[in-house]
Amino acid sequence: MLVIATWIAIAVFIASLPYWIPNAVIALRMRIFTRVNGEEGLGIPGNVVDASLFKQVYSHPAANGRSKGAALSDLFWYWLSPGPEMHQEHLEPGEKYEEVARTTRRILALSKREAEELVARCTARAMDSLGASPVSVVRLRDFMMPIWADFYYEVVFGESCPPAARELIVGNANDVVTALKGCGLRHMEKRTRLTRFLIYKLRTSGIPHTLPARLSIEEQAFYLQGVFFNTAVVQMSEAMVHLLMVLAQHPEIRAKLSQDLDDEEYLARVIKETMRLYPLFGIAHRITSADIPLDKGATIRKGTVLCFDYPGYHRTGFDQPERFDPNRWTNMSLREAHYIPFGVAANRPCPASGLAPLTMQVATREILKRFMVSSSASHTRSIPNRGPCLLIRHSDGRDPKPPRTLLLYLRFRDRWEDVWRSFVQLLLGTYMVWHARGLQLCQRYFEGEERKQQIASATARVPETDCPIRGR
Repeated sequence: MLVIATWIAIAVFIASLPYWIPNAVIALRMRIFTRVNGEEGLGIPGNVVDASLFKQVYSHPAANGRSKGAALSDLFWYWLSPGPEMHQEHLEPGEKYEEVARTTRRILALSKREAEELVARCTARAMDSLGASPVSVVRLRDFMMPIWADFYYEVVFGESCPPAARELIVGNANDVVTALKGCGLRHMEKRTRLTRFLIYKLRTSGIPHTLPARLSIEEQAFYLQGVFFNTAVVQMSEAMVHLLMVLAQHPEIRAKLSQDLDDEEYLARVIKETMRLYPLFGIAHRITSADIPLDKGATIRKGTVLCFDYPGYHRTGFDQPERFDPNRWTNMSLREAHYIPFGVAANRPCPASGLAPLTMQVATREILKRFMVSSSASHTRSIPNRGPCLLIRHSDGRDPKPPRTLLLYLRFRDRWEDVWRSFVQLLLGTYMVWHARGLQLCQRYFEGEERKQQIASATARVPETDCPIRGR
C-alpha cells in the first residue's frame, strides 16, 4: 500500500507541475533580473505618481530623455543591435530624432485604399500557403510575420517582397522577439545578413522615399531595419496574435463579427479592448532632463528613470478590468480613458497609430472570410507560446465546430510546454541580462560620443599656426 501511495503522490505531483511551476519560475526570474540589473526607475502608476497623473507626467516636456543614463537601455540595445543608436525609439531628443520621425511618418502616409489593398494581398498570400487542409494547427505569430514582412517591404521599397528577402526579415524579427521573451538567444548573423541586404538595396535600386541625409548608407539601413523590419513586423504580428486569440477564445464575439464582417465599428471596439487588455508595450522608460513638479509639493528629480507601466495603467479606471468587454467602448471617451496603446501625443507617439488599427481590421476580415479560429492554449500579454490556434476552413458559409480532440491536444501541449519553457526563460533570460550588463552597449556608445565631442572641441581650439601639416 505504501508503494502505491508513493506512486500516486508522484503522479499527482507531476500532473500538478503545469499549474504552479511556470508562475514560480517567473517570480524567480524577476528576482534574478532585479539582482543582476538592479532596481532602477520610478514605476508609474505607483505610490509616488498614481494613475490620475500618468498622462500628465508622461506628457511633460522634461520626460524626454530616451537612452542615455538608464541601465535599462543597455538591455534594450543588447536585443535591438545592430544599430539601436539609429532606431527612432532610442534616439535622444534633438534634430536627428525630429528628422527621423518625420521620415517615418512620411513613409507610413499611405491612403486608406492603398493600405487596405496591400494588406489584403499580403494576407491572402499567407493563407494560400496553408494549402487546402480543412484544419490547420498554427502558431499565430509564425503565421502573421510573413504577412507584415511583405507589407512593410512593399511600403518601404515600393515593390513586392522577394521570398529571399521575406526569409531574412522574418528570421531577424523572430530572432529579436524570441530573445525578448527569453525563449532563445540572440543570433547576430541573422541581423547582419539583413543589414547587408538593406545596404545592398540602398546602393543599387534605392528607395522611393527620401531618407535622412545626415545618415550614412549603413545608418540608413540600421534605421530601416530597426523601425520597419524589426519593430513594425514584430509589433503588428503580436497585435494580430492577441486579436485572433481573443476571437478564438470568445466564440460569441467571433460569431458576431462573422455575421457582419463589414461592421467596422464593432471590430474597432474589439481591437480597442484587445489593446487595452494586451498592450504591446510593457514598460516604456524615459529619463527626466529637468525636475518635474507634482501636486502637494512633491518633485520628480532631474535624471530620474521613469518606468511607465502600460498594463498597470490600462487596468485602472475600468469596471472589472480583467474582463474582456468590447461593449465598454460604446460610449467611452478615449480622451478620458486610461488607455494609451500608442503612447501619448506629446512624447514620441507610435507613428503607426492610424495605420495599425486599419490594417488589423483588414487582415482580420480576410482571415475570418476563410477560417474560423479556435484555441484552448493560454493567452497572456507576453504570449511566449506564439499563439497556438486552429484555423478551420469554412465549407458551407457557417462556422464549423472545432474538433474537440485537437483542442484537447492544444491545451495539453501548451500546459506542458509552459513547464519546460519557464526553465528555458529562466536560464536564457538570466544569461542575457547578465551579458547585457557586462557589454553596456548603450553606456559605452554615449561615452564614445562624449570623447569624440571633447576631441573635436579641443581640436577646434588649436590655433592654425600650431598645425604641423598646415597647407597640405
